[in-house]
Amino acid sequence: MYSGNVTNPGTGSPPTSKSTPVVFIVEDDELMRESINSLIRSVGWKAKTFGSALDFLSYPRAVGPNCLVLDINLPESSGLDLQKRVAGERTEMPIIFVTGSGDVPTAVRAMKAGAIEFLIKPFRDDVLLEAIQQAIVSSRATIDAAAEMSDLQGRFVSLNAREREVMTLVITGLLNKQVAGELGLSEITIKTYRGRAMKKMKARSFAELVNMAASLRLMAT
Repeated sequence: MYSGNVTNPGTGSPPTSKSTPVVFIVEDDELMRESINSLIRSVGWKAKTFGSALDFLSYPRAVGPNCLVLDINLPESSGLDLQKRVAGERTEMPIIFVTGSGDVPTAVRAMKAGAIEFLIKPFRDDVLLEAIQQAIVSSRATIDAAAEMSDLQGRFVSLNAREREVMTLVITGLLNKQVAGELGLSEITIKTYRGRAMKKMKARSFAELVNMAASLRLMAT
């Protein structure tokens, strides 16, 4: 039985890219499902198999890098339907589609919706493993980016009201004396608040502070 580190959506620890990768397999053909499972485990990755989309969705969400090897044709719903669900709820989970038929329009739809790969059965083991490796790298990058954004948001929240006010004005390019005039404070006071804001945001330069503000969408459009 699978014993990897998992947590329910919205509970427990946030995903971390340093956790062991997990490959989820949703395939209704038992022989194909177990074949893919054995291949994945043979190279040292963890795997968890499901015979239907419902079984997969009922299982706790992975907290580390992961990907989904998904059959396009499933009993209760199509792989494309599950792809929509995953894209909305599990952005760190890239999808590799597998199918027994070369349906070009379906493949196009899957790739446009963000699938990493679309493989026609039978496919070579090395082709699937390469696609999984690419998917795990993508998953790690997504998790790291989310963690960086969470950290940046936390730094901004740590600013008091006046520090935020000063920061949102200085990033527009206003000089300290202009900000002072806007807020009815002395220029020295503005310099103090600006310095505190940069220290709490861990900005090493004004340009870096502006980039942080852009990431937080504080910049006027």
